[in-house]
Order: sequence, then structure tokens, then C-alpha cells
Amino acid sequence: MRRWTALLLLAVGAAWAAPAADTKPDYPRVVAGAALRFPRDHGAHPDFRTEWWYFTGWLQGADGKPLGFQITFFRSRPAIDPANPSAFAPRQIVFAHAALSDPETREADPRPAHRAGRLRARGSGGARSRHRAARLAASAGRRRRLRARTPARDFALDLAFTPTQPIMVNGDRGYSRKGPRPEQASYYYSMPQLAASGTIVRGGKRVAVTGRAWLDREWSSTLLDPAAVGWDWAGINLDDGGALMAFQVRGRDGRALYAGGTLRRPGGSVIVLAPGDVRFVPRRRWRSPRTGAVYPVEAEFIVKLPEGAPLSAEAAVRRAGA
Repeated sequence: MRRWTALLLLAVGAAWAAPAADTKPDYPRVVAGAALRFPRDHGAHPDFRTEWWYFTGWLQGADGKPLGFQITFFRSRPAIDPANPSAFAPRQIVFAHAALSDPETREADPRPAHRAGRLRARGSGGARSRHRAARLAASAGRRRRLRARTPARDFALDLAFTPTQPIMVNGDRGYSRKGPRPEQASYYYSMPQLAASGTIVRGGKRVAVTGRAWLDREWSSTLLDPAAVGWDWAGINLDDGGALMAFQVRGRDGRALYAGGTLRRPGGSVIVLAPGDVRFVPRRRWRSPRTGAVYPVEAEFIVKLPEGAPLSAEAAVRRAGA
């Protein structure tokens, strides 16, 4: 009896250890000319490898002091055989991250909200993501609005975002190159000049806040170029009602492997920025005492425009929890 038990356990162990068939998901490609459709594309695209909903902006309470924030929901489809029946083989991985930055103290407090959860795409074009207590909900229709709630360890954000302008489609009608090869690309649109309102909890106190925000939406199935080590990005709500998005993907020498952006004028006209139109020049860096990673905390964004004047961004953060 013991011999049969041992043989059975050996067989089970061998089956567990046996490598699975090398069947990877058939990720869709990002191609030029595929028109984005709304409200459908506000929702999730679970067949693609990677996707995110990335909010940034500035808030202020009754005291008028500014407070920067960031809320991001990420979705990833792992390279696992879709036919794998195991309950431990994740079809989708969803997690959230939130941060606050205080210009008065020049400190940032980044925290993971929750690392796992589930996301449901809705046929109406809305999206709903739940990470235990962290949630993102988007609704379409006459009152389009997005709401994000992200409780972290030392603070909590509960914010609603209302569009005040049309969607800004980036790149070539939403096809946004991220590298020297055409397949190194994402589908990409932004929602600048969002009206933000809600509450934050900080230091045990709940405060009502309002402000302006930016939402970046990207999804793709390709990774960055193998030579890439960093991605610099800025989404700026301009005071005149315009919007500027600029980015560069850089190599180990700090030079751009690829760059681009979008400028939308107050009247709605759009300028697509080519790789040679955008430069990020770090002026000061900060090294994390926890990880040793080095971050640019003050940079000049040099953007080539018809009127020629460069834009400069000053440091808002001198110390972070990263």
C-alpha cells in the first residue's frame, strides 16, 4: 500500500513539475489606421498585454494650498496558455497605485493601493475595476464622469472627474509610436482639463477638494525597445485652456530613443510633435535612500513649436517615499 501511495505521489509530482506546452496568448498588434471608438474605448481591452488608466492633477481645499496627486489602475494579461485550467493561472492581473505630493514640504508619498483585483469591461463603454477597496468606475451618456477611490496606508483619495473638453487623440489618430520600429507602439488618448472634486483623507482628517486633472489612456501588446531604460512624460493643463503632452523614451546614455507629443490650442487645433520636436533635459536628480534608484526631480521640457519658446518645469518634489 505504501508503495502504491509513493508511486501515486511521484506521478502527481511529475505532472506538477512537467513544463506546460509553450502556448502563449495571441496578443493583438497595435497598427496604424485603426480608429478609436468612444465610448467603447473608455473600457478595458483585455486581449492586449498591457493597459492603464493614469490620473494626475492638482487639488486644493478651503485653505487654497495646492496638493498634487496621482492615481493609476494597471491591467496586464500574463503570457500564460489561455487553455490552462488551473485556478492559480491568472487571466488578468490588475493593481492600483496612488500618490500625493505637497509643494509646501516638497515631499511625495507614493503608495500601492491594492495589488490584485478584477476588472470588468462593459458593453456601454464604461469600465469598472475593483481592488478590494480601490475602485475605478466610468460612465457614459449625458453625464460622463469618472470616479476613482484609492485608500492607501497613510491617506485616501475619493475623487470624481468630469470632462470639460473633447478627448485628445495622440499620435496618428491614436496610434502612438514608442520606439524606432513601427510595432513599438500603443493606442493612446488623453482627457485633459478634467474638473476634479471629492475628498482626501490625510493625517486622519477628511478634506473636501476641487481642482484640475488629466487622464492618460494607453493599451498595447509590445514592450519598449530593449535599449530603453526610462520613460519621461508630462501632461500639462495650460492656463489658457490648452493642453500639452510630451514624452521621451531614453536609453542608458540619457539620450532619447524616441520622443513625441501633442499640443492642443485653446481653440481646439492640434499639433502633433515629432521625435525631433521634444527634449527633456534633467537639471537636478534625487536618489532614493530605499532603493538607490535615481529620479529627475527638476527638468526643462524643450518643445519645438512654431512660436519657438521652450517650456520649463521646476521641481515640486525633493523627497519621496520611493
